[in-house]
Amino acid sequence: MASLVDIGLAAAINILSAFIFLMLFAILRLQPIFDRVYFPKWYLKGIRSSPTHSRTLVRNIFNVDSRSYIRFLNWMPEALRMPQLELIEHAGLDSAVYIRIYLLGLKIFVPLTVLAFAVLVPVNWTGETLDHVTNLTFSDIDKISISNVPPGSKRFWAHLSMSYIFTFWTCYVLYNEYEIVASMRLRFLASEDRRPDQFTVLVRNIPPDSDESVSEHVEHFFYVNHPDHYLSHQVVYNANHLANVVEKKMSLQNSLDYYEKKYIENPSKKPSTKTGFCGLWGRSVDAIEFYTAEIEKLTKEEDTEREKVVSDPKAIMPVAFVSFKSRWGAAVCAQTQQTSNPTIWLTDWAPEPRDVYWPNLSVPFVKLSIRRFLMAIALFFLTFFYIIPIAFVQSLANIEGIEKVFPFLKSVINGVVKSFIQGFLPGIALKIFLILLPTILMIMTKIEGHTSISALERRSAAKYYLFILVNVFLMNIITGTALQQLHNFINQSANEIPKTIGVSMPMKATFFITYIMVDGWAGVAAEIIRLKPLVMFQLKKWFLVKTDQDMKQATNPGSLDFSSSEPRIQLYFLLGLVYSVVTPFLLPFIVIFFGFSYVVFRHQDAMVKDTLERATEPTFNLKAYLQDAYVHPVFKDGYFERPTAIDEEESNPLVPTKRQSYRSTPAVSKYGSEISSEHEVGITL
Repeated sequence: MASLVDIGLAAAINILSAFIFLMLFAILRLQPIFDRVYFPKWYLKGIRSSPTHSRTLVRNIFNVDSRSYIRFLNWMPEALRMPQLELIEHAGLDSAVYIRIYLLGLKIFVPLTVLAFAVLVPVNWTGETLDHVTNLTFSDIDKISISNVPPGSKRFWAHLSMSYIFTFWTCYVLYNEYEIVASMRLRFLASEDRRPDQFTVLVRNIPPDSDESVSEHVEHFFYVNHPDHYLSHQVVYNANHLANVVEKKMSLQNSLDYYEKKYIENPSKKPSTKTGFCGLWGRSVDAIEFYTAEIEKLTKEEDTEREKVVSDPKAIMPVAFVSFKSRWGAAVCAQTQQTSNPTIWLTDWAPEPRDVYWPNLSVPFVKLSIRRFLMAIALFFLTFFYIIPIAFVQSLANIEGIEKVFPFLKSVINGVVKSFIQGFLPGIALKIFLILLPTILMIMTKIEGHTSISALERRSAAKYYLFILVNVFLMNIITGTALQQLHNFINQSANEIPKTIGVSMPMKATFFITYIMVDGWAGVAAEIIRLKPLVMFQLKKWFLVKTDQDMKQATNPGSLDFSSSEPRIQLYFLLGLVYSVVTPFLLPFIVIFFGFSYVVFRHQDAMVKDTLERATEPTFNLKAYLQDAYVHPVFKDGYFERPTAIDEEESNPLVPTKRQSYRSTPAVSKYGSEISSEHEVGITL
């Protein structure tokens, strides 16, 4: 178990690491060679040009202006001074709200820390219970925890009172923050330009109809059931294979552009390449001729596949994006059941076009439940098998307990080595074990069949938090307690084991303190230096960047990894609230995390509106605006032609249909298109 000396050594290591990262960032951001890494959004907006166009090679790489180094820490106050509205405009509402989560942590835990140290720490310190216990492993930190209060003591009234006060304060701050974020969202929506997803609904599990195509069936259904609001629709094609062909063709075109540019710069020498993988092996050929021929082959394959997708009825999925004349009409459709059969014509808000995860739209709806059930089983086993590395980490954190069972280890592990192992190594080991987990969980979430990237991130984040709750929080406590009190567990009756665990649980705060320092201090400092983008940019620049398009992709800032970062914040809230009364010594480490993260991440980078738009833009053609918004990206290059039947139907307010006849009495479609006699009058054959 980590002592104050161990915690002090770990704190020194992590503070030094954080300081080094901050100094490196402050210096590297001034260097011309790294300018695109640290200011990518300014390049995308076209308001910053590359500074690497000086006369000398040295000035292209290093900043030799000594005056700029005097102000190299100015980024901190500049980040804090940026107004919230400017931050929203620059990074978006999601980013602004995300930063407020760290501010929320400060609002909650700073007062909690002050109260806990003013009231609970003196109460715990004077308990003196652990000084009289001989068969329990504990450290100096545990003497200011609830474990140092004797059973049945009146001192527990202080802990009980603080529990209510802490809970009330947390709920009060959450309520106020909810009001602030809700008003921010309303203002953002009121000032935002129109988006296709505000008028569009995603319809899934469209039933087949022997008389009509999917497109005709969709139009007929919504003209009948939403006659005042329906505007247009776009059926979904299974174009996954076509998308792969287009992506491969774009890659080859990029290589061709590079070799053509190279040939223009040096016409005396024709560029060559090898026919093997990535041009690394195989016979040497003329690069321009080779890539031109390969692109021609893929162009023919693309045309064939495109024609197949458009003309093959089996390529049309029972899914459609249906657009309405107003946000109100879309809201009504998205939030209501369309037929008496709850398994067909399923509607939900459509994601923004850029947010659509197209590969999953081709997954049959009936397979979604099976996929999600299988992934739930897989998540269970993944969580279960991670107990093994968690137990290993805890073995590092509880050397005293192990030494009682294996006394010969005392001569091997002592002094600074022992302090390093207990104070630093457990946190970094756990961090390493969790590196690949978000990627694994994202793959599992994609298999589940969610149709938007944001939904994938939310579901993956939920899995990650569940995993952290079970393995990082609960299993660390359970396995750590078992290892720590191994001698007691072996020699006491089974009835005493729950009591031993209950007494020992507060003592696991030392492990979580080391984890917070590694992940929340040094980890956040490493975030600001953008170590991964920095390394990847240099590798891509040296080996992969050939054209301007490659350079844009290499310096793409990407987006915040919500699926892994948000669950981490939840863990810190959980640790702070759980240990605020149990072991208050953990709270300052939580406060430092939220304060440091706030500075760092601040740096990185409905019907009323319908009426207003109609008043200010009475001639706006909403139908043309929405017509191709949800066309698959591979069809947006001019090759896609909409079926003639759709164009004819859209030019006629009445609904042509292939049905043989309609009765004047109320009729119901075979697959749920409920029609009233009132609507049938307007149907032509």
